[in-house]
This record gives sequence, C-alpha cells and structure tokens, in this order.
Amino acid sequence: MLLQKALYQYNSLTLIDNRPGSAAISSEAEYHQNLTACAADFDALYARCAQAWPNFVVPRDEFTGAVVRAIEKYLIAIAKSRGTPSISEIRVFIGELQGPDIYLSLGCALGDENAWWQFDRQHRAFIEALANQVVSSGIDANQVIESVYGDLLGAKTESSVRQSKFRTYMGRGTLRGWLRTIIWHTSVDLHRSRQPEVQLEDWSGTGDDALERKDYAAAADGCEDLMLSKVMRERYRSATVEALDRSLAALDDHETLLLLYYHVEGLKLRQIARIVEQPRSAIRRWFQRKSRRQTDSGKSRVHESTVMRWLDKVYRKISDAFQSELANKHGLSPAEIEICLDLATEDLAQNIKLNRVPGTDEIIKRGEAG
Repeated sequence: MLLQKALYQYNSLTLIDNRPGSAAISSEAEYHQNLTACAADFDALYARCAQAWPNFVVPRDEFTGAVVRAIEKYLIAIAKSRGTPSISEIRVFIGELQGPDIYLSLGCALGDENAWWQFDRQHRAFIEALANQVVSSGIDANQVIESVYGDLLGAKTESSVRQSKFRTYMGRGTLRGWLRTIIWHTSVDLHRSRQPEVQLEDWSGTGDDALERKDYAAAADGCEDLMLSKVMRERYRSATVEALDRSLAALDDHETLLLLYYHVEGLKLRQIARIVEQPRSAIRRWFQRKSRRQTDSGKSRVHESTVMRWLDKVYRKISDAFQSELANKHGLSPAEIEICLDLATEDLAQNIKLNRVPGTDEIIKRGEAG
C-alpha cells in the first residue's frame, strides 16, 4: 500500500514513456507491476536503515518515495532506450543505494533534531575541514559553512515550505561525496558573488558614455511605471505598518527574544542554540515547559535546526495575525493583502531593529535577568 501511495504521489508512471496510445499505457502498467514486485526489497532496505539509526524515525512513505524518485531519475534513461526497467534491474538498483545515508538525510530534511545531531557527529568536522581547504581568496571558510548549513536546514522557502537541500540527495553515491560537491559549488558561488564591484569613479573614467546614456534612457522609459508603483506602495504603507506593529506586539516574550537575537543582534542559529542551552536562559525555561519529555530525559543540548523551527513558528504567527488584521480591520482584499505582504517582508527586520515592538526593552531586561 505504501509503495502504491509513493507511485501516485510522485507521478512516476507519467515519466516512463512518452509514446501515445496503448503502448504508453502498457509500459506504465508494466513499470507499476515491476515496482510492486520489488516491495520486499523496499521493506528490507527500510528495515536496515531503521536499524542503523534507531534514535530517530523517518516515516516509511517518505523513505519509499525518496527511493522511487531515485529510481525515476537514474533508470529513466534505461526506460527510454531499452524499455521499461525490469524487476531484476530495479532490485539491483535498490541494492546499490546508500540507504542509511538516504534515511539520515530525510530525517534532517524533516527537522528531526536527533537526526541532525547524528549528522553533525558524522559530517560536521568533514564539512568544516573541506570548507577550509576549498575557500578562495576573499572568502571566509565560515561563510561557506554557514551557507552550506543554511541550504541543508532549508533557509529558502517556496509557498511557505522550507526547501532543504537534503531533498536532492538520491543515495547513488555516499552522503559525504554529495556534501563534497555541495561545498565546492557553494565556494564557487560565493567567490563569484564577491567579484570586485566596479567603483563609480572607475566606471565613469572608462569612456563608456554610451552605456551611461543607455542607463539613463532606460530609467526615463520606466519612470511612469516607477511612479505608479510608488503610489501603490504608499497607498498600503500605513495599513501595512499598523498591522505589522500589532502583530509583533502580540508575540510572547520568548518569540520576541528570538527575533531580536536573530535580526537585531545578528546571531547565527548555532549561537542562539548555545544561548538556549544556558541554565538561566529565559527561552530555555520556556522550552522546558513546552517539552517536558526533553527535560525529564535530562537532555540539555539544542540543535540549530530546532531554533529554525521556532523561528518558522514565529514567522507563521506574525503572518497569520498580520493577514487577519488587514482583512478584518482594514477590509483589504486578498490581492491587496498580497501587496502588503511584499511591503511587510521588506519592513519586518527594520521594524524589529527600530525597536517598534512595544515593551522591547523590558523583554530584553527580563531575558537577561532570567
């Protein structure tokens, strides 16, 4: 049943054959049957991985879906050139996958803190050592490490869902080999983004007057659009500011402290986690109240992935309150709320930095005194 669910969830049948008519249907049905015939192989791999990592659990359907995606990605070439992958080909492929690495990466992608601690023990020293080896001039290895971890934690979102880089790991090679590629590409991307910027005096002294005139002409052509945009933005600015202020003011103390640490103090997730671990930390006391199981078990360590999840909850709380305020108090339509959301995204960090959250000073004092 789980295998059937994975097949339909990832729409694998549509990827196998682009031929129209009955030939495609026959090929799809054959592929479906062959995968189903390998159900025992899926189960055996899952059991082996669960045994390898007994202190956290990846749902079986998540794991099965990841294996199916790997089959689709790497056996699709066989399907196009030689027909539908056979049962034996699928079984060989499953047997060659780095199952425990897939299981660990999925646990991290799902935000399991125990999985993250396992990942750190297994791979953090490797990431830090390799980052120091591959960094180019002008780049701090810590920047590479932070960027890699940001991608793994899921710093980017799509449709309010965090996009962990772990989701792209398919298990064909080892997780460490995959990480080596991620680190290398991250280093290259950071190096490119830090290419020397052309100074104004250097640019104007090169005789590129035509380029300058072209830029001015483009600016003139877009002037009317810019003015319209400015008018629209100002129209909703006051409603945005008011709704955002009220949403921030409704936060609990520990939620405000998290935002202050992250946006005002500029602390990294790992640094905030270390603060939470301090016995006198106000956020730690809140965490213990919310997670009695953690306290009873004597655990005191907090992973940065947990801090990110806390921040996610704060952002969602602000967003829900913000949109409710705009709809109920200001009577804005969904389209108008979208405009205000864009404005609020720009204003959120600035509002926090300007201490516009009522009672901010008192919250900081309580947090420090706690």
